[in-house]
Amino acid sequence: MQRRNLVLALALLLAIGSGVWLVQRSNGQPAEATQPLGLFTSLPILWSEQADLRDVLAAPENPHWAKTVLDQHGKIVALNTLLDLSRLDRLIIAQPRPLSPDENIALDQWVREGGKALVFVDPMLTHDSAFALGDRRRPQDVVLVSPILGRWGLELQFDDAQPAGLRENAGEAMPVNLPGLFAFKKGGADARCKIRSEGLIARCSVGKGRVLLVADAALLETEGDRQVQVKRFGDLLDESFGN
Repeated sequence: MQRRNLVLALALLLAIGSGVWLVQRSNGQPAEATQPLGLFTSLPILWSEQADLRDVLAAPENPHWAKTVLDQHGKIVALNTLLDLSRLDRLIIAQPRPLSPDENIALDQWVREGGKALVFVDPMLTHDSAFALGDRRRPQDVVLVSPILGRWGLELQFDDAQPAGLRENAGEAMPVNLPGLFAFKKGGADARCKIRSEGLIARCSVGKGRVLLVADAALLETEGDRQVQVKRFGDLLDESFGN
């Protein structure tokens, strides 16, 4: 009798578990979509470029397309510092402001302990901002991340003779505009990186974690082929945070 009750209980638990999974699938919300996803960026992905603070804080009528994609991959946690990443295991850094020495150390340690990061660093941002040069509300025009890249055995270079204009990086099927390129630099401790596609992307294993770095941020602009942007951004998220 006890054995029969145990079997029935196990069957009930399995049915409940299957039901929960089916509900998640039918709602288009896999389990991963409820997990926190850190976002550290100077780009207006979560807010609109408005002069009035109230307008900035208000939810935009037309959210940035990249936010819609991110919402499908996790619960976005907006970050204004990288000093405490303990509650996260997934992080997106997109055209960040300059990192403090303590932030460089914290980010490196977090990755080495198993964190996964997707990083966009653009040496010549082509985003059309509503704010003038020098305005602190303007996205970071020239990214300054040499210390953390050097720690991972990389450096970001820029060919100032290249023509401006949106084009496709053939190796990655990704739109780029005045992209940078990664090159190897001595150092990096136990970081192991592979660079491909004209230096556009570096894929690094750092300690127990991993980092996928893109030397351009044109993919995240509001202008462009939306179907291509959504697919390629989704592909990068899947590659960065998949098992």
